[in-house]
Amino acid sequence: MLPAARGQTPSLADVLTGALSAIEGSASALSLPPVRSAAVVLVDGLGMSALRPRAGHARRLVAAAPRRGGSIDAGFPTTTAAALATLTTGLAAGEHGLTSYSALDRENDRVVNLLRGWDDRARPEQWQPHPTVFERAAARGIEPVVVGAERYRDTGFTTAVLRGARFEAHRSIADRVAAAVELLRGPENRLVYVYVPELDQAGHAEGVGSGTWTRRLEDLDAALAPLERGLPTDAGVLLTADHGMLDVPPERRLVIEGGSALWQGIRHVAGEPRCLHLQVDEPERLPEVVERWRTAEAGRAWVVTRAEAIEAGWFGRVTPEAAERIGDVIVAARSEVAYYDERTAERSALAMVGQHGSFSDDERRVPLARWGAFAP
Repeated sequence: MLPAARGQTPSLADVLTGALSAIEGSASALSLPPVRSAAVVLVDGLGMSALRPRAGHARRLVAAAPRRGGSIDAGFPTTTAAALATLTTGLAAGEHGLTSYSALDRENDRVVNLLRGWDDRARPEQWQPHPTVFERAAARGIEPVVVGAERYRDTGFTTAVLRGARFEAHRSIADRVAAAVELLRGPENRLVYVYVPELDQAGHAEGVGSGTWTRRLEDLDAALAPLERGLPTDAGVLLTADHGMLDVPPERRLVIEGGSALWQGIRHVAGEPRCLHLQVDEPERLPEVVERWRTAEAGRAWVVTRAEAIEAGWFGRVTPEAAERIGDVIVAARSEVAYYDERTAERSALAMVGQHGSFSDDERRVPLARWGAFAP
């Protein structure tokens, strides 16, 4: 049995679009009340399975995300490039086209890193051509503002998923949340987006079970204090995440040797360690590649063809352009493992403890917290 899409339940695609709908006074999947302005705080790497056991370290956040209605589905794949594009367009990966952490660029016979690999052959406006929520807001007289770290101001990924918004740079989590509150206090109609990468960084480096990750969670919770007392009555704030993560111990980080038979018939390896996208070198070799990987890894991963993944709804509706960026074969981890290609694996990647990309609830279930006019 293959994992399937989660049906009609609220998801990450509904959050920023729902905030815009609330400003416009129209209905949305989140059933938010009308507001003058709204903000969405996106905490990279914050899954419910890591948050709930640390409720005592995040009392504000947990109180604003009750057990009923306080979590949503991040969608698939559970990776930042795809998830943030879903958040800011309201579309699934198969439609917005950012299909993984790194994707196949068949036209140029290569793999493109979708967070930092943009160039003249892979332009963000072409790979992600759909209007962002910020562009839609601006067209309706609502000022869109992105609040994040300075290093994200002018990247190709920012162009792909955040275009249309004015960018404000602030260093700390507390500074970013405080800036958002000040923006919401102004008389204008505003849609504000705040990005918090610190928990994801701690999780990758030391794991979501580490003391460092818990301290970043405490930093976040302390920074949320202004949301309890500083919001105007006609503004609402939502907090969610792009994905969760799970800790993969060293012995479960599987480095496949360069001479392994598993690489036979494969031209490119894209995706990420918990969700590989494999491009075969010749179409007629697809059955043998699938059989070889299933024989070796079916106990630890779903090994499917692109056609099977699309039929199962993994990527939502898939455009012809997005289909070309999906692997001919997808290897999605079903247990606590991560796969590495010995020929290309970087030391930093092999050292990563916290991982994500596949279908587990640890990766896929994320919070939906509410403050101000959106409070539960």
